[in-house]
Amino acid sequence: MKKRLWVVLALASLVSIVGLSGAVLGQNVVLGKESYVEPPQPIADVVTAPRHLNVTLRHLSPDGEHFLVPRSAGLPSLDQYAKPFVNLGEIEFDHQANRLRRFTLSRTQALEIWNFKTGTQIEIQPEEGAWVSVPGTGRRSRFRRGAPAASPWSSDGSQIAYLVHTRGEAQLFVASVDSGQARQLTRSPVLATHVTSPAWSPDGRSIYAVLIPEGRSPMPKNGPVASEPQVRISDKGATPTRTYRFLMQSPHDMALLEWLSTGQLVRINAQDGAVQKIGQPAMYKSVQPSPDGQYLMVDILLKPFSYHVPVSSFGSERLIYDMQGRQVASVQKQELQKSTVRTGPRPPGGGFGGPRNPDDKRSIAWRPDSGVVTYLQREPRKKGDRGDGSDNEDEEGPGRAKRKDRVMQWAAPFAEDGHKVVYETENRIGSVQYSQDGQTLFITEAEDGQQHLFALKADAPDTRHSIAKFRSNNIFRDPGRLMTRNGDKGGTVVRMSSDGSSAYLSGTKHSRKHLEEAPRPFIHKVEIATGEKETVFESDKDVYEEVTTALDDDLSVLFTTRQTPSMIADSYARDMAGGALKKLTANRDYSPEITSAKRMRFQVERVDGLKLWLNLTLPPDYVEGTKLPAMFWFYPREYTDQRSYDRAAARYNKNAFPNVGTRSMETLTKLGYAVVQPDCPIIGKQNQMNNNYVQDLRNNLWAVIDFLDKKGYIDRDRMGIGGHSYGAFGTANALIHTPFFKAGIAGDGNYNRTLTPLTFQSERRLLWEAREVYIRMSPLLWADQLNGALLMYHGIDDANNGTFPINSERMFHVLNGLGKKTALYNYPYEHHGPATRETLLDLWARWTEWLEVHVRNPQAEQEEAPEVEPVEVSGQNR
Repeated sequence: MKKRLWVVLALASLVSIVGLSGAVLGQNVVLGKESYVEPPQPIADVVTAPRHLNVTLRHLSPDGEHFLVPRSAGLPSLDQYAKPFVNLGEIEFDHQANRLRRFTLSRTQALEIWNFKTGTQIEIQPEEGAWVSVPGTGRRSRFRRGAPAASPWSSDGSQIAYLVHTRGEAQLFVASVDSGQARQLTRSPVLATHVTSPAWSPDGRSIYAVLIPEGRSPMPKNGPVASEPQVRISDKGATPTRTYRFLMQSPHDMALLEWLSTGQLVRINAQDGAVQKIGQPAMYKSVQPSPDGQYLMVDILLKPFSYHVPVSSFGSERLIYDMQGRQVASVQKQELQKSTVRTGPRPPGGGFGGPRNPDDKRSIAWRPDSGVVTYLQREPRKKGDRGDGSDNEDEEGPGRAKRKDRVMQWAAPFAEDGHKVVYETENRIGSVQYSQDGQTLFITEAEDGQQHLFALKADAPDTRHSIAKFRSNNIFRDPGRLMTRNGDKGGTVVRMSSDGSSAYLSGTKHSRKHLEEAPRPFIHKVEIATGEKETVFESDKDVYEEVTTALDDDLSVLFTTRQTPSMIADSYARDMAGGALKKLTANRDYSPEITSAKRMRFQVERVDGLKLWLNLTLPPDYVEGTKLPAMFWFYPREYTDQRSYDRAAARYNKNAFPNVGTRSMETLTKLGYAVVQPDCPIIGKQNQMNNNYVQDLRNNLWAVIDFLDKKGYIDRDRMGIGGHSYGAFGTANALIHTPFFKAGIAGDGNYNRTLTPLTFQSERRLLWEAREVYIRMSPLLWADQLNGALLMYHGIDDANNGTFPINSERMFHVLNGLGKKTALYNYPYEHHGPATRETLLDLWARWTEWLEVHVRNPQAEQEEAPEVEPVEVSGQNR
């Protein structure tokens, strides 16, 4: 399939702009140049700075001796992203290498083992051209929601397990922590499509993984001529879904997904690599060994597949196998979820996902001390109870009886009548966690409009020991969350003191006066029997110090990161007895000319009385009273009132180091711009906030501009505005509904809400329930009123819900036809956010040129110029 760098421009004065760029920037950066271009060198230096060399110590070995440090390869290249892939049901697969595409794109080039006591470091380097991935150290696949993250460490901390990737396959390796010597365990490649993390056995002698099965059939391929039409038949009843781009498309997609998902579960001896097959090949989603080493809990992807919802909504079954692969029991079978949208207000304790069966088991896991399954479930309906199938059916009403919620356990031999009620309540249970010995349960349930966290003993379930009561949206009274650690035999357990009497709550103290008092992370030790709390750690008022992990269950040593506005974050070891603080890393600020810029935070008042905050960044050499050209960068968010907005604004951290990334707008201070990052609160009644979207957008921006202009910081005649994703959507609306800005930069946006008719962002109403709101919020439908010049950029492979590239293509088509100033850059291989070195540099080149022409020097634009046809620039093939 051919890929292109699309450079599409509609500029009444293109010729004059091209001629101007060299004079303004001192280099030939051309908006319509038919290749990847680079920005001025000072900007390029910021984008390509090797900040990936900085590390944070988080992954401590079970014996408390070593940290595992993944070493990133830095910015990915177009060559990496150009490798062919398939997107099936919203999952990207590198089908040639039998793995998720993310392992091809984001690469760890080496591993380091740090002994924090001696300071020694051992590097584990794969062969040339290969790279690694490590379980439990990266972001988790959304496909594996609910499955606990695997640990790379063996139970005694002497070995680590990881995958080594080449262009064509992935193999399982183990390495000695003491020597760094690595060994390849597998000969048949790993199938890293769903089960992407090898799992250690509790005794540390074996590793469970899913391999490509023997005798596998060839990869399904499409014939040269279509064999069927594309057929879609509606489901029975209302089944609203989000707007997905890469759903399954054909019988070939169905066959390919099954081929990429079907693997052989195996147990591999960690010493000699001997492989034992477990059961028959199946479509495994996850594998979890029981802590007693007798069973495996596996998730199996089920057919039928669907053209209407993503793979994450397909059916699955959770089974228990013995070590020979024989099915012992079925824990739960979930049917295909036909709807992914819940309309109306958010239900208590629920998200916005589609409805699941309210009778389903929840939070299914092994109890950490044994082969006992633990889960949450409502009690069965009583005879004659007509449940409506909703998450709110526990509310009393005609034909309904309120059902208790329960903590359940199920022990071997997993007989049908062996399910045991450990605890039950008329309240909704949010979570259950366990101590290492499995005898202390920590339960959170909804109670009187708030969450109640308490502990109880398995042998005395009627005695609850209250630990904390809180409202999840009140950050000013945050009691913290239970500290956890990796279990001795797998899974996650609540960290308790060595005598078993206390647990720990870790949280952050926020102040309503956040400009005076910074957030302060803390740890409280809570005696379970009495509820008495003792503060064992709290960050200093002038330093933001956050705990990443602890040496042991008595917190004798805490590992933290410390930072201030002038000190980049580094890792430290804090001795809690003597108070000694030892610095463990030496991270570097690669952009001091930006981190030393002048930063200010102001509160401004809208015409309707609502108060909002803005952050202003000025060049380090800014002269007081100078009005600078300004670039606004923003992202609208919805709130019900001033109080709910204030709670969000109070998360501002005045002690944070101003980190610089590849797309940090503060980089523009190097070119003399003031960078304005205002909050943009959209205020309204629950589920009706967007009724006020346009007026709130306009009032927010007016209040910020008026304030900064009067303060003498910005030149209101030379302002640009920009944003990414929903910020891009806001940018287009700002150019249409306000007269303030000369130019806009909008990335990966949606410009027509009728293309997301079944809800979007936090809007829970369907198009037909709020037709005027959808129309009023759609920039494309008001494009004739656009002021200034709009630059759009979009990743050609953007799979984000509702921001398909066609949004930008149609918006350009309209603006071009209306004679508006606009440009569109579509980038090959990129997702919802530019990532490759070449794309990032090209973007900054276009951005800076666009702003120079339209914002810094708007008077230089000629009123008339020859017409120029849109230009399509061919790029690489794939």
